[in-house]
Amino acid sequence: MNNDKYVFSQLTSFLDRNHFNYLVRKYEGDRYVKHFTCWNQLLALMFGQLSNRESLRDLIVALEAHRSKCYYLGMGKQVSRSNLAKANENRDCRIFEDFAYHMIDEARRKRCTDIFKLEGNVYAFDSTTIDLCLSVFEWAKFRTTKGGVKVHTMYDVETQVPAFVHITPASVHDMNAMDAIPYEPGSFYIFDRGYNDFKRLYRISVLDSFFVIRSKGSLKYKTVKWKRRLPKNVLSDAEIELTGYYPSKYYPERMRLIRYWDEEQGREFMFLTNAMDINALLVAELYKNRWQIELFFKWLKQHLKIKKFWGTSENAVKTQIYVAIITYCLVAVVQHDMRLERSTYEVLQILSISLTDKTPLRDLFNKTDYHDVKEQIDNSELLLF
Repeated sequence: MNNDKYVFSQLTSFLDRNHFNYLVRKYEGDRYVKHFTCWNQLLALMFGQLSNRESLRDLIVALEAHRSKCYYLGMGKQVSRSNLAKANENRDCRIFEDFAYHMIDEARRKRCTDIFKLEGNVYAFDSTTIDLCLSVFEWAKFRTTKGGVKVHTMYDVETQVPAFVHITPASVHDMNAMDAIPYEPGSFYIFDRGYNDFKRLYRISVLDSFFVIRSKGSLKYKTVKWKRRLPKNVLSDAEIELTGYYPSKYYPERMRLIRYWDEEQGREFMFLTNAMDINALLVAELYKNRWQIELFFKWLKQHLKIKKFWGTSENAVKTQIYVAIITYCLVAVVQHDMRLERSTYEVLQILSISLTDKTPLRDLFNKTDYHDVKEQIDNSELLLF
């Protein structure tokens, strides 16, 4: 059935177009549009992500080279630099934001696992800063001569898919983004020590959720109860009460302080958590897996286009970031549904040079003999599935 379809068209068949059309009607994205629709815009931007286009001009040149194929690729016949630039500038980015969350839900549902044997989900929360030129992106003021945006991400550690994305100017402090997190009762949230805000941590506890956070060395507390017979590398495990004036007001309940010796790094870590019943080694293991979100950020910046933007407005920047998330989730869904035994890097490299071929996807991945030893042995590669 796919013998006469381009590889890119086979990929986009995994997208839920009915739901996308619903979002377009919800936000009136195609109002007064005759030719270049929101669906055409989405596919054009995804083509740029998958083919590693560096700029809007670069993307249009690539599409011009395949002008006779654009209609069959799903982008219509009216793809031009002005059309795409205006669409990125004016069409509501919430269309692509909501569709990104739809793809996230689909990828997480298919990748559902229970690695830690906990009742709730396990999330790591952190942010990455994308530098921008202040003279061009005036709305993204960060410092006197520097601009930027922050992508605050809640990353599902077990499914290896981002569960929540919040985009702000880079001047917004990381702790303020904790207010936007959609907390789930019974789930675990892992933070680095930059998120030591006891008022916000107490809110997590009140919502019957759990947190694991690396403590600062200046923490003031008194020990209420010690645990004995500690596992290997756990130096101490105690229930504490905060003694500082504001910390004790903001977090009036007891919490747990665990000191852990990491043999690999040869250093001590201090963890705070409100999960009183789980093993201390599991707390350390949860925090260790926080590093997956750093690998996700690195992978996203290296292999998708979110460092160089194809528009200068806030709407265009957000649209491009959300389309990058959609593309990431699409690759995850394709990997799962086709049961591919290849790394994400390999899949993207194969797709990037095959988008306009008419090879069936199954044959494309089975017959392609691609092996990059450096990428296979690199521990920083984010491995899906």
